Amino acid sequence: MASVILFPAIDLKDGLAVRLEQGDMARATVFNRDPAAQAAEFETLGFRYLHLVDLDGAFAGKPVNAAAVERILETVSIPVQLGGGIRDLKTVEAWLEKGVTRVILGTAAVRDPDFVKQAAKAHPGRIVVGLDARDGRVAVEGWAETSDIAAVDIARRFEDAGVTAIIYTDIARDGLLKGLNLDATVALAEAVNLPVIASGGLASLADIEALLTPRAKKLEGAITGRALYDGRLDAREALALVAGR
Repeated sequence: MASVILFPAIDLKDGLAVRLEQGDMARATVFNRDPAAQAAEFETLGFRYLHLVDLDGAFAGKPVNAAAVERILETVSIPVQLGGGIRDLKTVEAWLEKGVTRVILGTAAVRDPDFVKQAAKAHPGRIVVGLDARDGRVAVEGWAETSDIAAVDIARRFEDAGVTAIIYTDIARDGLLKGLNLDATVALAEAVNLPVIASGGLASLADIEALLTPRAKKLEGAITGRALYDGRLDAREALALVAGR
């Protein structure tokens, strides 16, 4: 297996880099007023992939923080994956043309799976499905609504569609520093033949160490946000731990 990837997250709201608690837009903490500078700092620290989310776009159903994303793309040379408000092929292709490496489709995976399959077929290796779950059920529209569909059932729809990975976020833990829900994430990874990325709650080096255990071997990596911003997770220590695997 390739080395585990740590994806530092930059969540965009009103053009600023923020972190939410449990996906609640009313519980946003601003960590950097210049997202491009934050992205450059992550690149300098040695991260090899960025995870961006247009939070306003996720609620609006269309890109909202495009200017901030474009500045980030102009600033860094490492690959970027982007989600939030991407609901049609035209928007997918516009972002790929602007330099986004992988596009994340979340709500569309529930609402319009045929579109996701079409995008994955047209752009193999460039489409990631984002599954954000409460108690195993997938939430949509910026987490404002919870569907009655299990995450594993949606993931299975895309196993042979050309999707490159699944991001599994435990909403109950997101932004609360309670630790990754590795049990649910590993269970999903074992149920499908796609790489899975853990998201939500990463709090410390202990979470990184857990990612490096044999039971997590199918995981491509994990997304880290608040712990990086508030200093609970030292970026250099985390990256050194992964590199020394």
